[in-house]
Amino acid sequence: MSTQVAQIAEVADTAKRRQIIEGARQIFMRDGFDGASMNDITRAAGVSKGTVYAYFPSKEALFEALIREDRRIQAERICRFSADDENVEKVLREIARNIVAAVTQPGHIAHLRTVIAAAAKFPSIGHAFYEAGPMYGAGRLAAYLDRQVSAGRLRIDDTQRAAFQYIDMCLARPLKQMLFCVIETPDPAEVEKAIDSAIAMFMAAYGPDS
Repeated sequence: MSTQVAQIAEVADTAKRRQIIEGARQIFMRDGFDGASMNDITRAAGVSKGTVYAYFPSKEALFEALIREDRRIQAERICRFSADDENVEKVLREIARNIVAAVTQPGHIAHLRTVIAAAAKFPSIGHAFYEAGPMYGAGRLAAYLDRQVSAGRLRIDDTQRAAFQYIDMCLARPLKQMLFCVIETPDPAEVEKAIDSAIAMFMAAYGPDS
């Protein structure tokens, strides 16, 4: 097979996989994990069931692939900050705003509920969500914090733990309120107050003079 033919085949393969994932996203969002059927997914994707199984051996594998794809895209958007920016508070605020904006989207909340419902029966689904989402985001923030510790701008013994602490402080209340249908969308003013408070507590605990 020539290089050009191989490249065309690879593009076609990627497009077909994308087509299946997009069809699966529609059905999982509409029916949840347990309610989704492979028949409905194949119809939504516009492919045969054999084609779906050629790419994904089970509904669980397909859902896990969807989770990893969505969380990777979301994490890349959240982590768009300059790793060389010396203004720690500015970066912390930027990260917090990105995280809250992404995680409190109605589509994300619906997806999160679906993952929670499926994870008890299929732990690999929960692992995929955690690794591609929270772990990835905290890891990127921890890497930034490591650089600031080396530069003497922060004093942190465990940057991974500090990253999770910061994210949780910013996110805990609006996420729980939306998960339990207390609110439909977070109040921007309350979000900013929560971020201000989180930054103040973080710097009080980990700032160079702490």
